[in-house]
Amino acid sequence: MVLDTPIDQVFDYCWEVGEAASEPVPGQFVLVPFGPREVMGLIVAVSDTSDLPTEKLKSALAIRDQVHPVADAWIALCRFAAEYYQRPLGEVALPGVPKNLRTAKLVALNRALKKIADGFSNQDATPFGMPALNRAQEDAVEAIDAARAYAPMLLYGVTGSGKTEVYLQAAARLLARTPDAQILILVPEINLTPQLESNVRARFPGLHVATLHSGLAEGERMLSWLAAHHGHARIVLGTRLAVLASLPRLALIIIDEEHDPSYKQQEGLRYSARDLAVWRARQLDIPIVLGSATPSLESWLHAQSRRYRRLELRERAVPDAVLPTVRLINMERDRPIEGLTSTLMTALRLRLERREQSLLFLNRRGYAPVLHCDSCGWLSNCLRCSAFMVLHRPEHCLRCHHCSLELRIPRACPTCGNVDLQPMGRGTQRVEEGLQRLFPEARILRIDADSTRRKGTAQAAFDSVHRGEVDILIGTQMVAKGHDFKNLTLVGILNPDTALFSHDYRASERLFAQLMQVSGRAGRAGQKEGGSASEVWIQTRYPQHPLYGALMAHDYDRFADDLLTERQQAGLPPFVYQALLRAEARELQTALDFLQAAAGAIDHPGITINDPIPMTMTRVANVDRAQLLLESPSRPALQAFLRGWMPLLRAMRTRARWSLEVDPVDI
Repeated sequence: MVLDTPIDQVFDYCWEVGEAASEPVPGQFVLVPFGPREVMGLIVAVSDTSDLPTEKLKSALAIRDQVHPVADAWIALCRFAAEYYQRPLGEVALPGVPKNLRTAKLVALNRALKKIADGFSNQDATPFGMPALNRAQEDAVEAIDAARAYAPMLLYGVTGSGKTEVYLQAAARLLARTPDAQILILVPEINLTPQLESNVRARFPGLHVATLHSGLAEGERMLSWLAAHHGHARIVLGTRLAVLASLPRLALIIIDEEHDPSYKQQEGLRYSARDLAVWRARQLDIPIVLGSATPSLESWLHAQSRRYRRLELRERAVPDAVLPTVRLINMERDRPIEGLTSTLMTALRLRLERREQSLLFLNRRGYAPVLHCDSCGWLSNCLRCSAFMVLHRPEHCLRCHHCSLELRIPRACPTCGNVDLQPMGRGTQRVEEGLQRLFPEARILRIDADSTRRKGTAQAAFDSVHRGEVDILIGTQMVAKGHDFKNLTLVGILNPDTALFSHDYRASERLFAQLMQVSGRAGRAGQKEGGSASEVWIQTRYPQHPLYGALMAHDYDRFADDLLTERQQAGLPPFVYQALLRAEARELQTALDFLQAAAGAIDHPGITINDPIPMTMTRVANVDRAQLLLESPSRPALQAFLRGWMPLLRAMRTRARWSLEVDPVDI
């Protein structure tokens, strides 16, 4: 069994025959002694023999047979994830189970199970308010409905094309055919779940819909998990952790915004929820739908090679709604004031006059990225990281967005004593301040990680936009996708150029997706009589860059094909497979020495092991970091190498802490 302990290994216990009415079976939760404590474990196998002597085996204390055993398929999913991502089985299986379920007393557990059984014993899958579909949507729904086995489908639809409606009507047809079926719908971020949950509950008022994400209170998460595990929840919505939910009757998986990097866990078990969902669909022989207006290059390549079936929604769902016109503003000619060019200010003023909403997108929170001294050149560097401390003027502090260190804003330059310290650049707080001066009559709202820290504040902010209580919305990537603002006709994009010259080869792919998504917030409800045509204005110093040309033409196809050609010529994913070994230590040389030793620990024919190098963000929280990149044109060859390499790494003596990431998304 695997145990809920810091030691993620499989342990043997014995069970005396006759101690209970039923024998233990794989998938059951069981209470066992572990040292001086009693902990909850999960039985992953039952055997008549053990490698340990009988006298050394401890007896299990109690089986939680009130909870149905998890299915063999779920254990197989966890085994696959553990093997593929090179992590212990316990680190995969138990974190996917709510903490309260692993620690709950028997009375509390029985109470939760009774609440679920009493509340959701009778369910009605009849959908409510099914709008008519256009031809492309109907074709997509029919294709999904016709699938009776493993069938990966890429739903490629422009922003506002009605992908959500396709999901809902495909779900309705499945539930009409198989009322006890379960459907899993994944979204990349927590703030996207309330709107989707509202749509799903309105469409299926007689069904139990469960939500799973890390923002839930532990009690709520346990109830949702149990409802899914016992089959009461017919539709389960969630972020990446929901891909590991126990769903015994799972019949369809939907991944919205499948391209989003948030589907990749960045600490602990570094898994891709999208990739695990595809594997789970194939394991269960069920269809899976991956939806996006800007598919990942991996999925685009699969569609080109016909591994995935491509379903297309080329037009917006609302009959008179068209894609917004995208225009560029050359900032070398139209110099910004308060971060805004005269062209963009004119467009904002027009929307205010017509009582329409505008969105200004800047993916940089805080007041300014750095505080500096004109006299000596001092910059607000973080004391613990290789990064600047961001000026947060409303909070009267400098804050590092990497280690969370906060300092008071200095009264004078720490180096020369100059009292005239100046902010450099603009974040959302500074843009908000400038807008208030430029448009004092406007109702302005900022939505970013700073303004929505408290639980419920993000949803309250979005609700106020939907109610029409906001004229100009300023936001980061939180506002870029998934939100349907009916009265929004203008999007202004500020300072996107920094991503054009990033060292990260994925930067242009991500920037294009981000700009396409945020552009798609404009004009989704169609042009009203006497209203403005939907527009997107991009302030840039590089108007001739081909990325902006593809964006103006709404031509993701050409952009993706060109990127794939570049990747193939450069020998980059998705044409090669990668793993990244990271090491961190108090001194950089310690991390580099470990990586150098790791590189020479085993022969590696067919595997390219690059030289160890410091990470781009070398120091975080007083810890230095380095990395070692492995590449292979063969996924099986890379996996075979990692299986032989990992035991050697675990046996090496080093002061460095290290971790391995398979299929890294940030290098």
